[in-house]
Amino acid sequence: MHKFVRKALTFAATAAIACSSILTSVPTASAQSIAIVRDAEIEALLKDYARPIFGAAGLTQQNIEIVLVNNRSFNAFVDGRRIFINTGALLLAESPGEIIGVLAHEAGHIAGGHQARLREQIARAQIFGVVGSLLGVGAVAAGSLSGNDGTASAGMGVAAASGGIAQRSLLSYRRTEEINADQSAITYLNATGQSAAGMLATFNRFSQGLALAGVQVDPYQQSHPLPRERIALLEDLARSSPYFNNPVDASLQRRHDLMRGKIAANVGGHPAIQRAFNGNTANVGYRYGDAIATRLSGNIASAVQKIDALIAEQPNNPYFHEAKGEILLSGNQAESAANSFQRASQLDPNNSGLIRAQRGFALMRTGNPALAEQAIGDLRAAIGADPTNLSAYRQLSQAYGQQGDVANAELTMAEGYFRAGNVQEARIFAARAQQKLQPGTPAWTRANDIVTVGQ
Repeated sequence: MHKFVRKALTFAATAAIACSSILTSVPTASAQSIAIVRDAEIEALLKDYARPIFGAAGLTQQNIEIVLVNNRSFNAFVDGRRIFINTGALLLAESPGEIIGVLAHEAGHIAGGHQARLREQIARAQIFGVVGSLLGVGAVAAGSLSGNDGTASAGMGVAAASGGIAQRSLLSYRRTEEINADQSAITYLNATGQSAAGMLATFNRFSQGLALAGVQVDPYQQSHPLPRERIALLEDLARSSPYFNNPVDASLQRRHDLMRGKIAANVGGHPAIQRAFNGNTANVGYRYGDAIATRLSGNIASAVQKIDALIAEQPNNPYFHEAKGEILLSGNQAESAANSFQRASQLDPNNSGLIRAQRGFALMRTGNPALAEQAIGDLRAAIGADPTNLSAYRQLSQAYGQQGDVANAELTMAEGYFRAGNVQEARIFAARAQQKLQPGTPAWTRANDIVTVGQ
């Protein structure tokens, strides 16, 4: 795996309008650059969290994708069939139920068709604002013609008020939408026999955060209801569930702790791990994060010892072997790293293309020409399994370059840029590749498809 947060890829994504951005983005939302994190272990855990929720919400056939965002705040949002969730939310949530509740809430937005209706509401708010502005302008004109300054001032008031009314109408709709998503989340949790205690813990965290900050907020200027109001609405429903006091699944909690340890190590090193686990050095998540942070600090030998101790306890954990591969690769032990990635791939029940790509990259890093074809095979297979692994395109391009195959190196870069949404750069590399490829071949055709897209 490429270095978690430190090598996060950036791409343009049209994000759903979050509560704070509505105030500045009405009537339209614009594309935003979002730093994306890819990690096989975390993605697998979130899929396991989401699978029963998506089933209860009737979303199993919708191909919902969960995307990790490199952001330290506790937040999540929906865009189309994607749920974006911040690494900060994963780090701050101390139990699986908190994240499961977040996923259930976002699933409620998708199942409820809230985005489509939000677009309709934005259109209505836009029309309302325009009509109000026209009325105001008319009143100003009438006042000017009559020489009545009071009428003109009233006209300016109408114009200003219409925008505020439109905005409040839209925000009121958003508050209703959020409450509906909360209630849907409780329904999904009950249907899957899970406790909503984690959801309440999340809302309590928000409420306490506002109180500690001394924040005074106008509830009508928020697209989400105030945390204390949402707690009051949810508490009765959550506590009346027969599953509210269900204990946390121990195996999920361990995986959750491992995830938090990994994120803490990557975003803040040993101090962040200490904070995340309150100094509990016996926690497996703490120890996992400690091994990763030790690698990031440059102490490869100690990091190998620490990860080997974890592997001895859980020899069939694919992600421990993956972490060892990363440690060895950091220590310029590329061939040994490739072996660790191979073991991780063999143990991985999800057959992650991310791990397969890491093995290919490690083989490429050996500099051994005899392993070059194997590296290319791994990287091509990784892209085939996961076309969104943008890092693999770059690595595959480098592998082709090492072999002197410039045409395929440039074509691979073109495909990577195209997948990332950078059509201009994709066309440049595709045109270069096309000049070196035999016309009519499959590779030439792929390059030509990119060059001529949109023409």
